[in-house]
Amino acid sequence: MKKNLVYFCILCCLIPLQNFSQGSADYTGGLKVKLNEEGTKYFRILSWAQFWAQYNEDVPDDVSTTNFSIRRARVLMYSQISKDFLILTHFGLNSLNANNQSPTGLGESSQLFFHDVYLQYSLGADHAIGGGLHYWNGISRLNNQGTLNLLTLDNNRQSWATIGLSDQFARHIGIFFKGSFGKLQYRVSVNEAITNNLQDQAVPEAGGSPIYAGRRLLGSKDAGKNFAGYFEYQFLDQESNFLPYKVGSYLGTKKVFSLGAGFFYHSDGSVSAEADGLLTGEDVAIFAVDAFYDTPLGDNGSALTAYATYQNNNYGDNYTLGQTYETGSMVYGHVGYVIPNTDKKLKFQPYTSLSLRTIDRIDDNATTFGLGANMYMNGHNSKLTLEYKNTKYGDGDAIGLITLQAMIYL
Repeated sequence: MKKNLVYFCILCCLIPLQNFSQGSADYTGGLKVKLNEEGTKYFRILSWAQFWAQYNEDVPDDVSTTNFSIRRARVLMYSQISKDFLILTHFGLNSLNANNQSPTGLGESSQLFFHDVYLQYSLGADHAIGGGLHYWNGISRLNNQGTLNLLTLDNNRQSWATIGLSDQFARHIGIFFKGSFGKLQYRVSVNEAITNNLQDQAVPEAGGSPIYAGRRLLGSKDAGKNFAGYFEYQFLDQESNFLPYKVGSYLGTKKVFSLGAGFFYHSDGSVSAEADGLLTGEDVAIFAVDAFYDTPLGDNGSALTAYATYQNNNYGDNYTLGQTYETGSMVYGHVGYVIPNTDKKLKFQPYTSLSLRTIDRIDDNATTFGLGANMYMNGHNSKLTLEYKNTKYGDGDAIGLITLQAMIYL
């Protein structure tokens, strides 16, 4: 065990010596190919990859404490031949590791798949309508978070509250509206709920807790659609809503303060069984309020990023699936500080995060504390993140996890 920890520490020291730097400090986003002289007709391609090395001491005796994986590998392309329409395509893989790789890349486990494929039509200068497999989600900023510019190592898992239950990896097939009224931005959608979700083989026990299987067990007429929305008022600099992916940290390049509120509603999304076996639908309702603040601090390169949210989850009476989807409530927040530095490329950003959850099923709480640091070699385009996370669930023992991430975004 000690030998594996030594190996992990050596790896943490060696990786920063490699030259991961790509692009420049004035990067504007991917490869843009202009199709006319004015640049109004174009397509743009973005690519990013995140490699993880993890140390986890809380494993069985025959399992390695140090493991490697590709957390994400993605390619995103969007194009416009007119300001009135846009098409976006986003594909890639997640969490590729030694246990789910295929010898020929054609195994049963999903590797490359579409994350987004949607069409969008302009409804004037400030509004648009679109349809397809999309990420214009409700609930909170974190449920709309992009993975290119996270403050923490990864998103707070419970904030992505419907992954695999009603959607395909946080994306629904449906119709969305998005836009702004002055400083008020909005996104709302009507979507199909997926049939074959994380509980596609489960059946509710008589008198037991519900399962998320409304469309499969009750039919698409009553349980086939869900509704979502997120609204935020931006007091200072205005953030772009051209794409759905919310920024995690601006590193002091903008001064942003926003207050938001959002929801997700799926009628008869969950199903419970009475003592006589009769199936009954239970509505799934999730809502949240949040606040985001990002600002430079003086002229020395320092900056502050802060975020906080309250989220209430109702998946049905005493619903639980693992330690991720549970009826109850959550308070989450994180804070990051960019250390003063005159170097425009090299920046250091220590951060901390805290999640407090109440869980109805176990009548107890769960607490997750995170402490980490980002080293930016060229903004979010080339960075290293080292994070320690500690989770205590109910009356169980606290579990610690150390993760080192190397990321490049082009």
